[in-house]
Amino acid sequence: MKPVKYSIKIMMVVAALFAATACHDLLDEPAENRAFTEETDYTNTDNMILPLIGAYAEFQTRGWEDFPLISVRGDDVNHGGLGDQQDFAETDKFNYNKDYWMYNSLWQNFYKDIFATHSAMEQIELYKENATGAGKADQYIAEAKTLRAWLLFELARVWGPIFITENSDPSELLVTQLSSRDEVMQHISEQMDEAIPFLPNMHPNERTDIRGGVTKYTALAIKALANLELKNYQAVADATSEIINSGEFTLEPDFYELFKIKGKLNTENILELQYSDFGQGSGDQKSYLFAFFGPQSWTPKVEGAGAGWGFYEPSMKYIKFMLDRGENIRLETSVLFTNRGISEIKKDPNYANLPDWISNTTRSGDVIDDYARAMFASGKHYLPSEQLTPGRTGYGNNKNLTIIRYAEILLMHAEALVQGASGSSVSADEAVNLVRERAGLTPLSGVTLQQVMDEKFAELAMEWGIRYYDMVRLGETGELSYDGRTFTSDDVFLPYPQNQVDLLPVLEGNN
Repeated sequence: MKPVKYSIKIMMVVAALFAATACHDLLDEPAENRAFTEETDYTNTDNMILPLIGAYAEFQTRGWEDFPLISVRGDDVNHGGLGDQQDFAETDKFNYNKDYWMYNSLWQNFYKDIFATHSAMEQIELYKENATGAGKADQYIAEAKTLRAWLLFELARVWGPIFITENSDPSELLVTQLSSRDEVMQHISEQMDEAIPFLPNMHPNERTDIRGGVTKYTALAIKALANLELKNYQAVADATSEIINSGEFTLEPDFYELFKIKGKLNTENILELQYSDFGQGSGDQKSYLFAFFGPQSWTPKVEGAGAGWGFYEPSMKYIKFMLDRGENIRLETSVLFTNRGISEIKKDPNYANLPDWISNTTRSGDVIDDYARAMFASGKHYLPSEQLTPGRTGYGNNKNLTIIRYAEILLMHAEALVQGASGSSVSADEAVNLVRERAGLTPLSGVTLQQVMDEKFAELAMEWGIRYYDMVRLGETGELSYDGRTFTSDDVFLPYPQNQVDLLPVLEGNN
């Protein structure tokens, strides 16, 4: 009976990975990765790019739940208060429910895409083996490998020990042992070393075959991120120096517009999720569900523009931190204020007199009305109603979602240098001051680790949980115990989803 039970479990694992788990029907989109077929002519190298395009399609089609779950636990952001996602709110408070659907969905979404990258690599290998002069096969494999590396990176930060996959067969999870977080990060670094020589030496927005696709600098950035988690600061400095010295990347002068339409494929962006309504007011579109982040109630400048769900709120701690620093540009960009929120800030005598520019009307003329779930909304996930394509009404429609940008590279570089590494590009002071200059702040001299981390807090809040993972990595977890939350060493990683524990024996006993 064992073989039969094993076969059943394999089928259950495969079915689970491809099951629809999101709670909103807008997300029920078909998988776009190409599958192996006997009819495929692997000698026709003109089609060799198709499996890679399929892998990109899977990578770009993120469930809306992925980003919020990865990013909600830092002291920069709070869950939106009321609503039907109570376990999302509890996750923000470090009370984890292994049965919560979001946990299982994040796991499935990422592993499904990881297997899609393996499938693409295997098919490209077939072209390479069966055709004369397979051309860009090595580049395409390196691109898929880089997408896979980012997916593994995020999984390891969320769960710690995870599976390092080796092929496109999901059933391998039944027999693969868990690798520690550090082992995953080392694996990612080595994989990027393998990929970098074959990747295009250009900015992603200069690619003409796959616009905004992976380049050498995407892989270098992911290598730097993985080595930052390992506290291998010299490897971080080496990778960030190469990115900086390339001259391919510059900071967008207008921080506010960086997160709007102007920010799409911006020279600052190293990796981003791309969406489009193709400039048409109706018909096909590829979009991310930014409504999760938007205010429940607003009076948009363009009548009829849809509101959001109110589930994602910049923290009062972050807002006061920014006010104490005299921030204007980055605070105005990062936070949408309601009148109720402004009144709540003023209850603190230290903030009774706020700058005149703080208002519930954005620079673009949209009015953020009071709503039940939160007092503030994320400005980094906001698209002004006047920038919507006429005819489109969905909140944030046509906006991209940035994953890695040059400002983070500069600040990682500065962190590595103040931690003792040597660099071959700009100094720590120069890196930090480039970011501060755009924010309208005075330059610093002799920057300390604390100043670098404060700059990361100010610059990168509400982005991919960067603040949370920084505090965990540096052992500064006292910062995460705020507004009634209590963080302990047991709270670093989420528990494995119970659905996966039931399917994968090696997870049992590891929660």
